[in-house]
Amino acid sequence: MNVLRCTIIERAGGISFIAPVEALPALLRACQKNPDTAEAILALAERYYHGLRERVHNGLAIFDERNTPGHYEAISEAFAFCEPHEQPPFRVVNDETREASLQPVKAGAILFNLASKRIVQIQNSYGEITRTGRGRFYDGHALTRRIFDYALPDDWAIVP
Repeated sequence: MNVLRCTIIERAGGISFIAPVEALPALLRACQKNPDTAEAILALAERYYHGLRERVHNGLAIFDERNTPGHYEAISEAFAFCEPHEQPPFRVVNDETREASLQPVKAGAILFNLASKRIVQIQNSYGEITRTGRGRFYDGHALTRRIFDYALPDDWAIVP
């Protein structure tokens, strides 16, 4: 499976997770509604890429269960044990997680800065993000033949 790292930065912090490349258009479509939290962008993307929100929520619940403020040994062990493209979802809580949140995996790394309305293509070998585009609906089992369009609002910046 071809995957990329998605990092979502909001005013309260950030999260990072690995997603199939086909989920990227759904996240871009979600940006049309100007989400201001990671929860909001995942909820908006859910209609187009079913199951991503639940997978990220489940991973963050495990992160929260195993890591407490100031004690992030569990995520450090996961980073040491897992291949980068197999890392679980995590919160950006310290220098180590911040660094990991910026590291590309197979197809790259995309950062969604919701507060600044900025999408940063740290590395993207899947396909350049453009202001308008298309994606295919994912029903939770497979990509369907149904197509959706997205158009980023003018106040969103795409870096490089």
